[in-house]
Amino acid sequence: MDKYHEFTKNVFKLIKLDLTSYKEKQMKRRINSLVTRNGFKDFDDYFIALKKDKELFNQFINYLTINVSEFYRNEKQWDILEENIIPDLIKNNKSLKIWSSACSTGEEPYSLVMLMTKFYRLNNIKVYATDIDEGAIAKAKLGIYNEKSIKSLPKEFKVKYFDKIGNSFKIKDDIKNRVQFSKLNLLEDNYPSNCHLIICRNVMIYFTQEAKDKIYHKFKNSLTDDGVFFVGSTEQIIKPLDYNLKPIRTFFYSKA
Repeated sequence: MDKYHEFTKNVFKLIKLDLTSYKEKQMKRRINSLVTRNGFKDFDDYFIALKKDKELFNQFINYLTINVSEFYRNEKQWDILEENIIPDLIKNNKSLKIWSSACSTGEEPYSLVMLMTKFYRLNNIKVYATDIDEGAIAKAKLGIYNEKSIKSLPKEFKVKYFDKIGNSFKIKDDIKNRVQFSKLNLLEDNYPSNCHLIICRNVMIYFTQEAKDKIYHKFKNSLTDDGVFFVGSTEQIIKPLDYNLKPIRTFFYSKA
């Protein structure tokens, strides 16, 4: 076994952090730069120092920490989801198929799992999460976030579902295991079918109108008859009926 693989095993034993969630070449290169920058001979020496030096340990964790999005982004919309949208869906459905599209680095699907614990037992929850960026998915699977990322989360979720590692927060496996990540190109690939709730937030702004037309139609076709499509705070659909959608709340749409 080479020294990098030994290092990943030692890190997992120390803090239950699985570095193999990243592509090996990319992660090895990044950590090696830390080893070199801090003047260590190899991964073995670096790991020994990590265990003893709190400042060095925090530097290591912070280097891996995700700082792209945040949990419960636009909190009031999550309140509507909890108080209105999900209860209405549950009335007619024993279980819900939920898809977080363009999930980026995982804050959204993990937020969804935590929210759904208010309605279902954890082992009955499953969220499908997709993104075109394999690097973002790898970071999501790693599940390390900084304090800013979790600032909007309800306190009960912060306490129950995260472990503090240095200055960062690692999401617990109980939540991670309820999300199924995969790569998906919104323009080219087939979408999941029969979804009760689809979330696509803060990505449509990057597409042309022609691309939006194609994507909105595909999202509509992926919904169940009573399904709900949840969009970002800057992405209200101007003419939803063009896609056979109708607004049910601000930022929430159903089939027309």
